[in-house]
Amino acid sequence: MVEINKLNARIYSKLGQSGAIFGIGLFEALKSISNINVLSADMSTTAGLDRFKTLYPDLFYNVGIAEQNLVGIAAGMASEGKKVIITAQAAFISMRSCEQVRQYMGYMHSNIIAVGIGAGFALTFFGNTHYAIEDISIMRSIPEMVILSPSDAGQAAKALVAATEIDSPVYIRCTGTMNCPIVYFEDYAFEIGKSIKVKEGSDVTVFATGSMVYNSLKAAETIELEGISVRVIDTHTIKPLDFEIIQNCKDSNLFVSIEEHNIIGGLGTAISEFIASKSKFPPLLRLGVKDIFSHPGDYAYLLQQNRLQPAQIAEDILRAYKNDI
Repeated sequence: MVEINKLNARIYSKLGQSGAIFGIGLFEALKSISNINVLSADMSTTAGLDRFKTLYPDLFYNVGIAEQNLVGIAAGMASEGKKVIITAQAAFISMRSCEQVRQYMGYMHSNIIAVGIGAGFALTFFGNTHYAIEDISIMRSIPEMVILSPSDAGQAAKALVAATEIDSPVYIRCTGTMNCPIVYFEDYAFEIGKSIKVKEGSDVTVFATGSMVYNSLKAAETIELEGISVRVIDTHTIKPLDFEIIQNCKDSNLFVSIEEHNIIGGLGTAISEFIASKSKFPPLLRLGVKDIFSHPGDYAYLLQQNRLQPAQIAEDILRAYKNDI
């Protein structure tokens, strides 16, 4: 069990999400499943796998920069009853390997956990070829694929352990950079498919995922200076989506989805698909990448371009609230 407290939350933060997954979560999972095999597309050091491959050389395989082969090899191993974790940059594991992910993880229902590192804008100066702003929409369209998007590094470690405990293909999306902001300083229960209410409120409900949970909490502080109460939901599981919590929040005057991803096909789309089939739900403001390619730069600059910094989020929510209510 991955436990969260004020001390180790800071340690996990320094590792970043993928570092916490492979430096903390993987070793915790090995206590229950001794033969977890990890395959990397030449990303072992970047992903934080150096300790694992040193201690368990017989359980680690580097297939090189060949993401399509990565998925195929993993499927063969999974068909022999092994628990397999694969990792590569999120843009390539979702796009370059899309057919293999669909056929092997989806259609064949291979018991593979795919960890996409550097999702969203984490790869900064590498440019648009390396930004993963479509990966949720791609993976969400594959039948029976579970999609997890942790809000901080500690939750990333918890998500990996939870993923090893189910019999399903899973995609874990790692957002943010090293020293990523901390959402949770105390321990809590993590359950796939069950969102977490991280802040109480009533006027506005924000459904945030990944790196945007922290930014939403900071934005809520600004919004509440205007006398508007904000509820924030950590939507760490995008598929299966927690429909129950959405239903329970329909008393709000405004729904907001926020993600470090294209607003087309991601969390906001998933929520809109659900509420479109129901009645008496508040309007939904979708915040994220507005279907554009961004100008390369550092992480803060990329978030600013796409109005994903806390002050910008607060401004856009306030504008929508005052216009719609």
